[in-house]
Amino acid sequence: MEIGLDRLPSLPRVLARLKGARVGVLAHPASVNQKLLHISDVLHELGVKPSLFFGPEHGYGGEAQYMVGVASATDERTGAPILSLYGDRFEDLSPQPEHLAQIDVLLIDLADIGSRYYTFIWTALLAVRAAAKAGVHVILLDRPNPIGGAPARVEGATQLPGFCSFVGLEAIPIRHGLTIGEIAALFAARDGLALGADGVLEIVGLRGWDRALHADAWDRPFVLASPNMPTSLTTLVYPGGCLLEGTNLSEGRGTTRPFEIVGAPWLDGQALAASLMKLGLPGFVARPLTFCPTFDKHAGLICGGLQIHPTDPESFRPVATYAALIALARRQTPAGFRFRTERYEYVDTIPAIDLLFGSDEPRRAMESSQDPRAIAEAASAPDPAWREVMATANAHAMRAGM
Repeated sequence: MEIGLDRLPSLPRVLARLKGARVGVLAHPASVNQKLLHISDVLHELGVKPSLFFGPEHGYGGEAQYMVGVASATDERTGAPILSLYGDRFEDLSPQPEHLAQIDVLLIDLADIGSRYYTFIWTALLAVRAAAKAGVHVILLDRPNPIGGAPARVEGATQLPGFCSFVGLEAIPIRHGLTIGEIAALFAARDGLALGADGVLEIVGLRGWDRALHADAWDRPFVLASPNMPTSLTTLVYPGGCLLEGTNLSEGRGTTRPFEIVGAPWLDGQALAASLMKLGLPGFVARPLTFCPTFDKHAGLICGGLQIHPTDPESFRPVATYAALIALARRQTPAGFRFRTERYEYVDTIPAIDLLFGSDEPRRAMESSQDPRAIAEAASAPDPAWREVMATANAHAMRAGM
């Protein structure tokens, strides 16, 4: 398999364009090639000298925790500024006109993990839109989806009107099955932006990617793209595990297995695991445990809970599994459980769980104590039309690419 960054040294036209331009780079720690060389090292070897760098959520260096604003900095090797695209305001998420005025080409290389909540796809799309307004050409180095790109693995409905946010800027399923390049091309084309070498967005596409494979079957190590995404297994559970951010249940931050471990001080892990397994959802085992988070929710407190162990990645449905888990946890201890009401990803007026599900229907179903299995099935069912959208996105990416 060759990803965009692997192919870059063998593309003379693209290299000539980069060497003759003022270049900005949007990247993070997972922006590495097959040899695990970071894009900054690859560009240095190729004789490309970026004028500035941009970093998404978690920062260019990947040190920041989720929803923590990142300050701008300076690249030690080149002395070029590193500008943050994650601050206190929604406007901070896009490159500013004064920054884009300093470059001719924006090179994007960000690793996505296949879930609409993971904000790097939206940072890339916002950067493409801002670059188009500024007359800056974008070259996006595409990367594969670590939880697969097979239509049969898509999960979760697209958002209802009014429920889009930075954890879902456009209406797509929770587990979308696309690459970051396909998402950028899909919405750039919808917005009327020209694709290809002479347009706004050019994509260096993938070669030899099997859309049925997960990251653990790739020809390279998995590299974490953010502090709480340590393994390829984390990416598989994350489309469900991130739903926990909309509750006061710990999603395992402050442990070594974030999003796999779930719990709270008032939960009976044995009972929760047993009730979840009784639902008959496929592809996993729920193992009861106790744990003590070192930071984030319930830091320093002993929590009862469970760990989700996927046993069959092909049949495992993370959205359904965690939707049922949340419903069961609320049913077990309604006095201790609550949905998050604090500001979440720049939104004050909509509960976080609704933004994550893309609808208020699952929350309302849980609050009225409806059947957890029914809630899980409804929340995880994908829009049948998405298969056609996937084909369209792939066609646009091919048209933008090489």
